[in-house]
Parts: sequence; C-alpha cells; structure tokens
Amino acid sequence: MNISYYDFKNMPDQDQCSWVINEGKVMNERTVKTIRYVLYEVSHFTVEVIYNTMNDKIEGINVFQNKGAYVI
Repeated sequence: MNISYYDFKNMPDQDQCSWVINEGKVMNERTVKTIRYVLYEVSHFTVEVIYNTMNDKIEGINVFQNKGAYVI
C-alpha cells in the first residue's frame, strides 16, 4: 500500500509506528548498547524506528524524504 510522505507525517505517532512495522520493508538494522535502530522503506520515503531493547518500547521515529526517488 502506498502512502504519501505528507499523509504519513499527518498521522498520529502511534499510527505511524504501526503502519511502518506492518507495511514497511526493513532496509537496515543496527544495535548500539540497548538501542536498536531499524530503517524501513515505505513508498517513496524511509522511516527509522528507534527501539529500546531494555523495556521493549519504541523510543522515537524519524522520517526521511527520499529526494532521489523523484529524479528522472
């Protein structure tokens, strides 16, 4: 399912996280101490979800617009 960057940014935080985890494709993952960073590809942008492995909770989310996706 495709979603625009702007529609995604206008979703509530919890909905963003759920949507990314269910619909996104994992591109990269790394762990630093107790924090795990997972980079997802979603439509024409990427989303980084930051997990705290100590309490198994999402600490944050960063959304990046892929400007290269629009270059012809």
